[in-house]
Amino acid sequence: MSTLPSVEQVSAALATVIDPEIRRPITDLDMVKSIDVADDGKVHVGIYLTVAGCPLRDKITSDTTEAVSKLDGVTAVRVELDVMSEEQRKALQSKLRGGQVEREIPFARPNSLTKVYAVASGKGGVGKSSVTVNIAAALAATGQKVGVVDADIYGHSIPRMLGVTGHPTKVQDMIMPPSAKDVKVISVGMFTAGNAPVVWRGPMLHRALQQFLADVYWGDLDVLLMDLPPGTGDIAISVAQLLPSAEILVVTTPQMAAAEVAERAGSIAVQTHQRISGVIENMSYLPCPHCDERIDVFGSGGGQVVAEALTRNVGAPVKLLGQVPIDVRLREGGDAGEPLVLAAPEAPAAVALAEIAHGLAGKQRGLLGRQLGLSPAGR
Repeated sequence: MSTLPSVEQVSAALATVIDPEIRRPITDLDMVKSIDVADDGKVHVGIYLTVAGCPLRDKITSDTTEAVSKLDGVTAVRVELDVMSEEQRKALQSKLRGGQVEREIPFARPNSLTKVYAVASGKGGVGKSSVTVNIAAALAATGQKVGVVDADIYGHSIPRMLGVTGHPTKVQDMIMPPSAKDVKVISVGMFTAGNAPVVWRGPMLHRALQQFLADVYWGDLDVLLMDLPPGTGDIAISVAQLLPSAEILVVTTPQMAAAEVAERAGSIAVQTHQRISGVIENMSYLPCPHCDERIDVFGSGGGQVVAEALTRNVGAPVKLLGQVPIDVRLREGGDAGEPLVLAAPEAPAAVALAEIAHGLAGKQRGLLGRQLGLSPAGR
């Protein structure tokens, strides 16, 4: 006759169940309400959901059932779901914020180790969002913890391009972001009906960005990418105010007209005292389908021109991080929610994007805004 599992053994099994939104064990989050082991080997587990309409309740139920069923002596598992009280949600909120009740942007803390990249462009149509999505997916595929803020409020497109189908969940005044391809994502498109336009002025844009950064529970990220709208408007200024340590990634095409505009977008760093990580030249060339020749559809050299101009403007080296060739599959992957770096990693464009992501992953966070722990010597 099999030995019945103890309550402690069941609890240990539940510690392997990870909340799909918060990405921490349900035991750490005080989501286990009760454990009861009957004489016939049937185990009853009570689980607290953060909210009544939790979209991942079935996932939590199945994972709990699977984890407990593996224990010796268990003949059946029954999971009963309940909902946290307001006091329990407040306690969870405080725990997730490290005991901090007030709203705070975690990436703005002096001791934050998250690398924040603001992906900017001078004009639309240069593939800035495609570059953002593929870099995010490439970083996540290597094990990095990645988040993306779709800060292009008027032209939000990140959820579709990453294949995000879930919706944010609210716990008190915290927002749990959905994820896809192991990338957490938040976008204003998740809060609007259908394809309704967003008609906001500057103060509303600033508040939306602040909420995305402070109210969303991002967890412990290695990299946060922010897909900015084209140009040097309100959002770019707000990013500099809210996250002065964010580094700027400038996306351009080889075309000189686009390069001139991109130079202006990058030069905002002179006024905001931000660092420019580098320049990415998208749509660099079209590989000839019949030979090894490169066709310069949009001209050539624009990315290098921007890098050299920004080096002069900011007084610090700005590198051309990579040149991404034209590939129809890059556009198709964006429409289908399948980033090229995952769908066809051997494609030249995917290789170029993966190399750029690898270079960003290896960069150390700058010292801007960080406390160095120095104190005056005693007299």
